[in-house]
Amino acid sequence: MRVGVVGLGMGLYLATWCRRLGMEVVAACDRDPERRAEARDLLPGAALVGEWPALLDHRLDAVVLANDFDEHAPLAVAFLEAGVHVLSESAACADEQQARALLAAEQRCAATYSFAENYVFHPHIQLVRTIVDAGEIGRPTLIEADYLHGMAPDAVASLIGDPAHWRGRIEPTAYCTHTLSPVLALTGATPTEVTAFPVDSADPRSAVVMLVRLDDGGLAITRHGFLQGEPDSHWSWFSVRGTEGLAETVRAPGDRAWSVRVRKESWTDPGAKVRDEVREPAPLLLPDGTRVEPKAEGTVRILEGFRACVESGRPPLVPVLPAVAASLVGVAGARSLRENSRPIPMPFFVVHGADPAP
Repeated sequence: MRVGVVGLGMGLYLATWCRRLGMEVVAACDRDPERRAEARDLLPGAALVGEWPALLDHRLDAVVLANDFDEHAPLAVAFLEAGVHVLSESAACADEQQARALLAAEQRCAATYSFAENYVFHPHIQLVRTIVDAGEIGRPTLIEADYLHGMAPDAVASLIGDPAHWRGRIEPTAYCTHTLSPVLALTGATPTEVTAFPVDSADPRSAVVMLVRLDDGGLAITRHGFLQGEPDSHWSWFSVRGTEGLAETVRAPGDRAWSVRVRKESWTDPGAKVRDEVREPAPLLLPDGTRVEPKAEGTVRILEGFRACVESGRPPLVPVLPAVAASLVGVAGARSLRENSRPIPMPFFVVHGADPAP
């Protein structure tokens, strides 16, 4: 499987894992010559170029898009139309027009689109999904998801206040797929309405809370941005309240943060006893027996799933419609913020799975 990579920031990390998992990284692109120089030793034999169209000259089977957060959709469409399978590392689209173009391209092209949303496959999220799928806590009704960084104020200001960095130009709701994609994967639901609130009206860009209504009747509350109390499970905390119990990742330091607490109230037990226990996720091992670090598990599972999609024709682990849906929640949330936290309906073509053509 011949792979190309666009963007050698996060892309270099993904390319290294591609090679480790047995894929051939034949070409990579970044406009920064220093990044290309750094990649030379880590990607021996790969062609390193400055502009992404040059990758199309290298007979790629697949491409990993890890360029700037809000610039993926046009490249994804171009590679799909060239017959190259796409793994997009960040937001699937930046607006409805891009969403429609991406959905239409994926429908008409033989190549596939996969969303590299690794948080869906982190060990604590996987364990919660196993508990929910087994029916242990009943039907999910309220889901909470955090993606938070506990950075110092000056560090936050330098990041989101820098217009030259993509974090400085995106809307404060835009970076929401690490919270929304696990919600959608766990429930199989579609978001129908979004309401967004700034956490601190004196500093509205730093952190937001979104209320997302789902088409199965459930509600998701997502928090993301820069707030103190950063979760040790790779900045992620997850909670599902069902009709018969609760499953939530443990708020604890170190490796304990990957564990999951399950609580069942006494009325659900024949012996009228409360059940409250903590479970640990099973480790992920590579074929050589090496244990994968928990924060890398989602990346490994996504890349293995992408290879199975390209080589064996298996369906994408996170396909294009939920990728677009999660990304457009951020777009709807931005509009809600601009309109004094007014509830914003999701686009018809997302909610109903309709033809994306205008």
